[in-house]
Amino acid sequence: MTPTVAIREDSFDVTQTDSFQLCLEMSKERFRFCVIEPGTHRCFWLEDYTFPTLLTENPLLPSLQAIYQNHPVLQSASWKTITIAVNSPSFTLIPSPLFRKEYAAQYLQLMRGNPLSLSEHALAYVHRKEEFYAVFSIDNALTDWLAATYPLQQTTVIHQSSALIQATSLKDSVLDSSHKLSLNFEAETVTVIFRKGGQFMFCNRFAYKNSTDLVYYILYVVNELKTDPKELKLVLFGEITPFAEIYTVLEQFFPQIQFGTHPSELNLTAAFEDTPDHRYFSLFGTALID
Repeated sequence: MTPTVAIREDSFDVTQTDSFQLCLEMSKERFRFCVIEPGTHRCFWLEDYTFPTLLTENPLLPSLQAIYQNHPVLQSASWKTITIAVNSPSFTLIPSPLFRKEYAAQYLQLMRGNPLSLSEHALAYVHRKEEFYAVFSIDNALTDWLAATYPLQQTTVIHQSSALIQATSLKDSVLDSSHKLSLNFEAETVTVIFRKGGQFMFCNRFAYKNSTDLVYYILYVVNELKTDPKELKLVLFGEITPFAEIYTVLEQFFPQIQFGTHPSELNLTAAFEDTPDHRYFSLFGTALID
């Protein structure tokens, strides 16, 4: 299987991975990973794969197995840290004082209106600074495969929203604006995060079919947050370009609209200069998880 994007530093020794961080981001439609050097936060390797979801109902595991087979980097089982972001549709945030591990599945059931199936279970990741837990669902088969792939490594599994929350918490001139709404786009979904003066206030994900649906959801969120769209700094990340219809429509309602950049902590070399700076925000956010 061939990646749609591949950025590789020639100086990276694929046989010496035990001092590097491996960051994985996976969903039914896509798999991405990058290799980061802790300390310098330099990115040495990035690959991005998309899957033909119309051909099969569950392409992730067979696709992962095909990618991993004989891959010069992913075949390594020795890493300093491994962080895995799962882009599953079911997640919710629970304040730390209310969280009980044994009720994780019930939190998700309350959120989505039906219990978890027998083929999935609930996991949770604590955001200590923000004082809440991100609870999310994950397929049993995927956790079994990860355990078999990295049997001697301690892995951290999070939801993609946790990577976005972490990345938007960083000190930055854009992110520190008094009212800031960040949108991370995937295939027909958008994750919305609202921060006021840098303080986390809101996170949710919406599915949409067209730009009209999207703008309706965004304006609804802004209204519920009792915020004037003209006062918001709207920052865009992920799978969106300045030529997209969505951008043109959003621009009509949000005069302070702009594309985001990669987290300032990350050190990207000249090899990344042709890659849109906002595209891999969630993957790079995974690299910043404690």
